[in-house]
Amino acid sequence: MSVDTLSKPAAALFATAFSHIGEGDTDYKSGGLRDFFLYRDLGIAAATNGQVVAQLVKANMPPEEGTGWHCHEAKFHIVIMLKGWARFMYEDKETLVKTGDCVHQRPGIRHYLFDYSPDMEYLEIVSPADFTTVDVEGPCPVPPPTPWK
Repeated sequence: MSVDTLSKPAAALFATAFSHIGEGDTDYKSGGLRDFFLYRDLGIAAATNGQVVAQLVKANMPPEEGTGWHCHEAKFHIVIMLKGWARFMYEDKETLVKTGDCVHQRPGIRHYLFDYSPDMEYLEIVSPADFTTVDVEGPCPVPPPTPWK
């Protein structure tokens, strides 16, 4: 079914714009969810009227305390590791996510990113774009991070 065949309210729901963000079109910036990461907006939130956000995230500082236990209020959340690696706790399971891996974080899953390589970079795609993060109690202890050399 094309958008043309939908009612006007339904068509507005699915209204999106074409978007192309080239390598030099947006910069990595601080001020995102975590101070120790840099974020590069890929223009998808604007193109989808806030339905989805896509951003590149990369390490900026060594992991000292990590993200802390938290969950996201989101309908959809994936992380695709582009470079390096990161170690997460998902509930009570340690998970190594390395280059080429994809993780689907089900809605509400408690997790903790506690360790990552200096070259870590991942693509994060989340819906809705204005998802929230909620600090939660952790189910278990978290291993220490690997010091950067």
